[in-house]
Amino acid sequence: MKKLDLDNKKAYFHLPGLFEFFELYRRFLPLFRSHPEYFYDWCEIGSIYGAPQDCLWAGGRVEYGEQQPAEVLNLLHEYGISARLTFSNSLLEERHLCDKRCNQLCELFNTKNDVENGLIIHSDLLLDYVSKKYENLYFVSSTTKVLTDFYKFEKEVEREEFRYVVPDFRLNNKLELLENMPQYQKDKVEFLCNECCDYECKNRKKCYENVSRIYVENVDSNALCASPDARDGYRFTKAMNNPGFIGIRQIQNWYLPMGFSQFKIEGRGLGSALVLEFLLYYLTKPEYQIHVREEVYLDNMLDLF
Repeated sequence: MKKLDLDNKKAYFHLPGLFEFFELYRRFLPLFRSHPEYFYDWCEIGSIYGAPQDCLWAGGRVEYGEQQPAEVLNLLHEYGISARLTFSNSLLEERHLCDKRCNQLCELFNTKNDVENGLIIHSDLLLDYVSKKYENLYFVSSTTKVLTDFYKFEKEVEREEFRYVVPDFRLNNKLELLENMPQYQKDKVEFLCNECCDYECKNRKKCYENVSRIYVENVDSNALCASPDARDGYRFTKAMNNPGFIGIRQIQNWYLPMGFSQFKIEGRGLGSALVLEFLLYYLTKPEYQIHVREEVYLDNMLDLF
C-alpha cells in the first residue's frame, strides 16, 4: 500500500441515530465545530441517519426516536450535515406507498437546501416511487440487501440510481477485489465498519426481514436474532474482533490509500453512551477523548445509560 497523504485524503463517517440520539448530537456537533483540535483532521461527518419511531417504511433496526423532524433537520443544516432517512423496509407493497407520515417526511427532507438529504433504501418498489416524486433526495442502497457476493455487489454499484452502496460487512476484507475496482466505483462504496453480528451467520437477511415485518405487520420484536451469543447484546470489543471490522488504523493504512472514503457506523438502538464511544474512537484524537467525554457527560439532558 502507498503511504497515506493525510493532506489529500478524507474519511466521511455516516453516523447512527438521527432522531434517537438527537440530544447527543445537539451537544457533540458544537464541540466538533468549535474545537477542531480535538478531532482527526482527516475525518468529516458525511451524514447522520435514522427514522422516527413507528415509521412504516423503516427497516434495519427498530428505532425509538421521537424528536420532531423539523428540529432534526434544523440542527443538521446548521452544521452543514446531510440527513438520511433509513427507509430500508424490504417487505413493502404498493399499498404501503401512500403512507401519509412517510410521505410527509420525504416532503420535508426534499426541501432544497445547501445540503442534500437522502434515503437509505432496500425496496426497488419504494425507490421507483420516491425517485419520481422527490427529486431533491439522493439514494443509498441499504446493507439490508446482504450483498455478500462480490459480483452482485459490483452490479449494485453500477446502478445509476444510487449515490452510495453499503455492502454486507463480510466484503470489507476482500482487499484484493476492492483494490481492483475502478475509482468511480470506489467513490460509491460505503463500508459498514463496526458490525457485531457473527461473521458466519446464515440468517442475517432473515433478521432484517423480521425487522421489516415489525413495521409492516406490527408483530412482536422479541427473539429476532438466532445467534448463540445474542443474549449478550452489542459489545464494541466483540465488534473489534470481527474479521469484518474496520478500525481507524485500517481506514488510514488500507482503505483511504486504496481510494475509498465513505464509512458507516452502526448504532441505532444501542444507547447514547455506546454511540458516544464510537464518536470518540473514530473521530476523536486519544489525548482529547476525555475532554469530549466530560463535555457530553456533564450535559444532564442525556440519558446515557
